[in-house]
Amino acid sequence: MSTADPIDSGRAADRLRAGDSRRPAPASGGSKALGGVAGWVDDRLGPAKGVNYLMKKVFPDHWSFMLGEIAMYSMIICLLTGTFLTFWFVPSAGHTTYDGSYIPLQGVQMSEAYASSLDISFDIKGGLLIRQMHHWAALMFIVALSAHMLRVFFTGAFRKPRELNWIIGCILSMLALVEGFAGYSLPDDLLSGTGLRAAQGFILSAPVIGSYMAYGLFGGDFPGEAIIPRLYGVHILLLPAILIGLFTAHIVMVAVQKHTQYPGPGRTNDNVVGFPVMPVYAAKAGGFFFIVFGFTALLAAFVQINSIWVYGPYDPSAVTAGSQPDWYMGFADGALRLLPGWLEFNIFGHPLSLNVAIGALFLIPIMYGAMAAYPFIEAWVTGDKREHHLLDRPRNQPTRTALGVAALTFYGVLMFAAGNDLMAIKLHMSINDITYFFRAGVFILPVLAFWVTRRICLSLQRSDRNMVLHGRESGRIVRTAEGKFFEAHEPLDEYTRWKLVGYERQAPLELTGGVDAHGVADRSSRGAKLRARLSQFYFGTHVDPVTPTELAAAHHDGHAHEAIEAAGESTHAGSH
Repeated sequence: MSTADPIDSGRAADRLRAGDSRRPAPASGGSKALGGVAGWVDDRLGPAKGVNYLMKKVFPDHWSFMLGEIAMYSMIICLLTGTFLTFWFVPSAGHTTYDGSYIPLQGVQMSEAYASSLDISFDIKGGLLIRQMHHWAALMFIVALSAHMLRVFFTGAFRKPRELNWIIGCILSMLALVEGFAGYSLPDDLLSGTGLRAAQGFILSAPVIGSYMAYGLFGGDFPGEAIIPRLYGVHILLLPAILIGLFTAHIVMVAVQKHTQYPGPGRTNDNVVGFPVMPVYAAKAGGFFFIVFGFTALLAAFVQINSIWVYGPYDPSAVTAGSQPDWYMGFADGALRLLPGWLEFNIFGHPLSLNVAIGALFLIPIMYGAMAAYPFIEAWVTGDKREHHLLDRPRNQPTRTALGVAALTFYGVLMFAAGNDLMAIKLHMSINDITYFFRAGVFILPVLAFWVTRRICLSLQRSDRNMVLHGRESGRIVRTAEGKFFEAHEPLDEYTRWKLVGYERQAPLELTGGVDAHGVADRSSRGAKLRARLSQFYFGTHVDPVTPTELAAAHHDGHAHEAIEAAGESTHAGSH
C-alpha cells in the first residue's frame, strides 16, 4: 500500500477524491543504476544485513569516548601525510653534498636521507608543514591512545567480554612506541643518529645473542648503510599494516559487542542509551575528524617541532649535548640511568650487562605484559566472571584506581629521571644526588601514591554517601525557635542520586577450609589462601552504597527512624 501524501481536499470537487493518494515520482536513472549495482553486490556478497546492523548501532554520547576517536583520526593523518613524504624522502645512507636552499649547510657532506629531509623542509612547497603535521599527529596518536587506555582502565571497561580488546590496545600502544622511534630515526640528523647509536648499544646488551642481533640488523658495524632502508620499510609498510589491522579488529569488536556506558537512569547491562550511527553519530564523527585535522594543521603551522637543520648531519664521532629521546621513550631511558653499574657481571668470560638490558630491553615488554594480564588477574582475585557493560566511577573502585595511580607514578619517576643531567645543569645540583633521589622514588613514591589515592577514593565515597542521606549543603543557616542554629540541606534530584548510589556492594572472598570432603589436605588450599588474601587487600576496606531502606530511614525521625532501621537490619540478615 502506498505511503504517499493524500490528495489535497481543500476544494469542494477535490473532496470526492480525498481518499486517493498521489503516485510517487519515478526514480531517476542514476538512482536506478545505483540500486541495481547495490542489489547485484548484495545478491552475491550479502553485505546489506551487516551494513544495516552497523548503521543502526547505538553509541553512547560522552566526551571521554572521543579519546579513542582522536587516536584513530591522528593515525589517519599520519598515513595521509606520510604518503606525501614518501614522494621525496630518499631512504639511503649514501653520501652526498648538500646544495639546497639552507645556506648554513651548503657544501656539507651528509647522507641522502638527511639531504632529502632538508629538501622537503625548504624546497618542496608545503613540505615543512606536512612534515611537522606528520610529527605532531604521531605524538597526538600516542597521547590519545594512552589517555584512551587510562580511561578504559580506571572505568573498568576492560572486564569481560572485552579482555581481548584490552590486549589489542596494549599491543597497539607498544607498537606505537616502536613506530615512533623508527620514524624519528629516519632523517639521519645528529639527534636521531645519536638515538640509533644508543639503540645499537641496547641491542648489544641482550644476553648471548646481542652482538648477532646488532650485526644482523645494522648489516655490519655501526652505523653501516643498511639500517635506514630497513627502518624505512618497517616504518611505512610493516608496522602500519599491523597497526591498521589491529585497529580494524578493535573497531569490529566494538561494533559487534555491546558498547560500554556510564551508569544512569534507564541504563543497564542489557541496553545502550545513545544515538545510532546514521545519521547522528556519523555526522558528529565526521565533523570531529575535521576538527582534529584542523587543530593538527594549526599546531604544525605555528609550533615548530624537530628542527633537524639545527643539529646537522649525523657524525659518529659527535654527540648532541643534552640529547633526550621523545617523551614516550623517556621512561626507558630513565630506567637505564637509574640502574646501578654493579648489575654487570662476567660469566665464563662473557659480560652480562643487566644494568643496560633491564631498562632498555626488558622493561617495555614486562610493563605491557603486566598491563595485558591485569584483567585476568583482577577477575581471579575478585571472583567476578560476569559480563560488564556499565562503567565504574574510579572512586567506587579504590584499589584499582590506587594501583593505576601508583603505576603512573612509577612511570613518571622514570620519565623525569631521563632528564637528570639537564636538571643538574639548570638547577646547579649534583647529578649523583638527583639520581639517588629518583632511585629511592622508584620504590617509595608509587607506594605513597597508592595509599593516598586509596584514602582519597574512600573519602569521596563517604562524602557521596553522606550527601545521599542528608542532601546537599545549601550554605543557608536556619535558627530554630529554641535558638539553635543549623545549616539547611537541599535534597538531591533523582538523577544526581542515581549516580552516587549506582554501584554494587563489594566484599572480600571468604576463605574455605584447607581439607577436602574426606578430610585430606587440599593441594589447592595454598592458592585459595593467596586468593583470599589478595581479595581482602582489594576489598578489605570499602564503603557500601546507600540502600533504599537507609535512604528512607534518613528522612524520618524518632521511633519511625528506628523502626525502619531495625526492619532494614532484619531484612539484610535474612538475605544472608
